[in-house]
Amino acid sequence: MEKFVLTTELDDIRLDKYLSEQLPNFSRSYLQNLIKDGFAKVDKKRIVKTNYKLRVGEIVELEVPEPQTLDVKAENIPLDIIYEDEDVLIVNKPKDMVVHPAAGHDSGTLVHAALHHCQENLSGINGVLRPGIVHRIDKKTTGSLIICKNDMAHHCLANQLKEHRITRIYHAIVYGNIKRDTLTIHKPIGRHPVDRKKMSIHTKSGRDAVTHLEVLERFGNYTYVACRLETGRTHQIRVHLSAIGHPILGDAVYGRGKAPFQLNGQTLHAKVVGFVHPRTLEYVEFDTELPAYFIELLQKLRYNINNN
Repeated sequence: MEKFVLTTELDDIRLDKYLSEQLPNFSRSYLQNLIKDGFAKVDKKRIVKTNYKLRVGEIVELEVPEPQTLDVKAENIPLDIIYEDEDVLIVNKPKDMVVHPAAGHDSGTLVHAALHHCQENLSGINGVLRPGIVHRIDKKTTGSLIICKNDMAHHCLANQLKEHRITRIYHAIVYGNIKRDTLTIHKPIGRHPVDRKKMSIHTKSGRDAVTHLEVLERFGNYTYVACRLETGRTHQIRVHLSAIGHPILGDAVYGRGKAPFQLNGQTLHAKVVGFVHPRTLEYVEFDTELPAYFIELLQKLRYNINNN
């Protein structure tokens, strides 16, 4: 059991936010789970509320338990591997594959496949259900995902993610004609006030979120765009594009009802991922090809716009 003792130097700051800033090697979600499970104390009093407001001079104690024995079984599921070395694995996640085990998805996930491929050698920082996982993409989203094989690599990449130093560029096809060639969407995102499975724009309680958009092609009623994430909130690109009136084509949650072209989920692909390699300390970048359905849709849109 590892223990951290900290003296608060700020006033009126959330406990989870403070710990996240002071202990950057741990993800905020992991620290929130530790608080909820009773591993945090403030002035010797156990605190289980992540939004507990600290005051200057309070002593914060946090116990970090030893990693649990992995209880997710490896499964022999083929992976589309973009790059691999002793520290990291870059995979091209297919549509309909869930990244890690969760309610209703206790098998067939990317984690199950990665465990088999890596002979169960993945980092344990994110707990027994998310070994090796630094960042996620949605079930219906395809593309590049980083998996860490050891804690050294995970600590390094988690820091880069927290400091917005990992390059993540997504390609999408959206409704409508976006007139500007480039724009930045800066709108805070939080849990939807009514539908708790959704996210929405929250000007008061939402977390800061920034998406940089570049138009690649226009097809009259549709626009092909590249979105670079500065932050990485849940469903960020989908929520931001919907908020500006250009939801992603095929998005059943934030879109415009039944999508044309018989699509299976949103036309969103994690195309580019780049980071400073944890061992070589050199910047590396990987570009994943668009999936076949995406390429076919672009060809159809180009044909339509050129023949009408």
